[in-house]
Amino acid sequence: MAYYENLPIYKKAVDLAIHLEQAVRGFSRYHKYAIGADLRSQARNIATLVIKANSQRDKTAALTELRDLCEEMKFLIVLGKEVKAFTSFKQFQIAATIAVDLSRQSEGWLGSSRKVQPPIKDFGGKRPESPAK
Repeated sequence: MAYYENLPIYKKAVDLAIHLEQAVRGFSRYHKYAIGADLRSQARNIATLVIKANSQRDKTAALTELRDLCEEMKFLIVLGKEVKAFTSFKQFQIAATIAVDLSRQSEGWLGSSRKVQPPIKDFGGKRPESPAK
């Protein structure tokens, strides 16, 4: 099993989930059960996807999904600000900063995972020769 607890992106994902749990408590009833539920769910999904991506050999699909979820999270946070769900600008600012950091880290992880994959060797349809013994 791959270890994920020390990954910076995992720590940020947990920070965002905790921050949003606390922020949504202060939302009005209307926003708490609409956009607040979406924010909380999306934050948990991001943390879960970091764990999933870290444990897979081919990380590209999971990291692409993670990147997309991070972009959706940024949208939800901005939407929360626009409908005045957050009780203060500071709550929004912290959530937005963490979401942007997560988005950057997921994009970087995706880029580095694409570079790491070993190239497929083409032997022109012939089998490679065994080393002489």
